Amino acid sequence: MSIPDFQTIMLPYLKFTSDNKVHSRKDVIEHLTGFFHLSEDELKKTLASGPQPVFHNRVGWANTFLKKAGLIEAPKRGFSKITQLGLEVLAKKPDKIDLRFLKQFPAYIEFRSIKKNHTGDDSSESENDIQTPLELIDGNYLKINKELAQDLLGQVKQNSPRFFERLVVELMLSMGYGGSRDDAGQAIGQSHDGGIDGIIKEDKLGLDVIYLQAKRWENVVGSKEIRNFVGSLVGRKANKGVFITTSEFTKDAVEYVRTIGHKVVLIDGEMLAQLMIENNIGVSKISNYEVKKIDSDYFAEE
Repeated sequence: MSIPDFQTIMLPYLKFTSDNKVHSRKDVIEHLTGFFHLSEDELKKTLASGPQPVFHNRVGWANTFLKKAGLIEAPKRGFSKITQLGLEVLAKKPDKIDLRFLKQFPAYIEFRSIKKNHTGDDSSESENDIQTPLELIDGNYLKINKELAQDLLGQVKQNSPRFFERLVVELMLSMGYGGSRDDAGQAIGQSHDGGIDGIIKEDKLGLDVIYLQAKRWENVVGSKEIRNFVGSLVGRKANKGVFITTSEFTKDAVEYVRTIGHKVVLIDGEMLAQLMIENNIGVSKISNYEVKKIDSDYFAEE
């Protein structure tokens, strides 16, 4: 089962609190994890904008909207308890609780009205939305990032082999490899097929080395090229290698890497562009948004 959206979470959340006891956020999440039969991998999935797990984020927003409607309350920080109104709602045995359902409650209508007055509209909380506000931000961020990566890769392909060599050096240094700039520059040299190859330090002390090969190619890289690359590792007595291409790898090439004893990392054009973005190579920041939340500790009185 996939991770449920926050509107789907609201009814089982409210039912869990129907015992009229005070429940911690941890207890709620544990119960809902079992209710929805979520796997460890699903629980580990995080938002693109930060380390918060997607499921925890959705439970948090389910809590927020139930509270805004007056169906639950927060007797203390990080805890929730059903209200009399919440019990009355469950007594009617609703099939589901979503944002459309919550519009019958004055407290929720007032909350929506306040938000609309501040923002000019309330489109971010459409009854048809299944994403939390943070997930909507995440989605737009990923869309912008994907378009940037495509443009970035196209620009890389237009530049000269010499520029590509410098780009790879800059990227490896930004990721913590290659030692000093002089070390990295000397260790990497141009090959005769439109790419570069060489040996770089895995750490600043040079305790281990990585064999690197990078191809500014349009054609896909197949298993033949990867086999030759692994042969070069053996010849250079290297156990680790990184193969970078501006194009793609065939399925055979990817499968071959999984079967060998050497540690080989394949970086295709899409991943290369993403690594450039993450390490600020060839890109510049045009805006920065901070998403903040209430600091509950600040308001905790002795």
